[in-house]
Amino acid sequence: MSLRQRSSSLSISNDPPSTSTSAAVTPPPPSPPPPPRQNALSQALQSSAHLANLLPTGTLLAFQLLTPIFTHNGSCDFVTRPMTLILLLILALSCFLASFTDSVRASDGQVYYGFATVKGLWLFDNTVSSGLPELSKYRLNFIDVVHAVLSVLVFVAVGLRDKNVVSCFYPTPGLEVQEVLDVVPIGIGLVCSLLFVAFPTRRNGIGYPVTRDR
Repeated sequence: MSLRQRSSSLSISNDPPSTSTSAAVTPPPPSPPPPPRQNALSQALQSSAHLANLLPTGTLLAFQLLTPIFTHNGSCDFVTRPMTLILLLILALSCFLASFTDSVRASDGQVYYGFATVKGLWLFDNTVSSGLPELSKYRLNFIDVVHAVLSVLVFVAVGLRDKNVVSCFYPTPGLEVQEVLDVVPIGIGLVCSLLFVAFPTRRNGIGYPVTRDR
């Protein structure tokens, strides 16, 4: 009786261990290496590119469509160079004036656009007579002037980063000129981004994205 119990206990002890206890825990796959950090120059250029969102979309679209045509893809001559300069001045003036435009929503839900003056908002559609908020609270202020100047500076920075414009006015830039073309847009982007944060605009003008409901 005791011998059978001993043999059965020996047979149990000689059994192979369970697979659940012997199986090793599979380690998790190694995490992919972090992407390389961008240098300060690329980060500054990326932040400068985001500032293009602060420009009127119509002006920016006209710039992207017309500059290759006016500059012949960067190959300017004595005729196309002044034409390109006039085009850039007109687009810069468009950025400046668009900063003074604003929109209001009437009681029927219709949106009307106008131009900010020292007395209030002058609507482009003069047939509206009722259902509008008080237009005097949309009068011109110092923030609008700051935003208009910054918009022109941002447009200059975008123009200096355009290869067609640079090739038109500086086909073979020297070392000093190339350094200026590389540094000035970054400096403009940094200063304008700080000033836009310090002096935010509350206007929903023509060509600008609507940031709040009115």
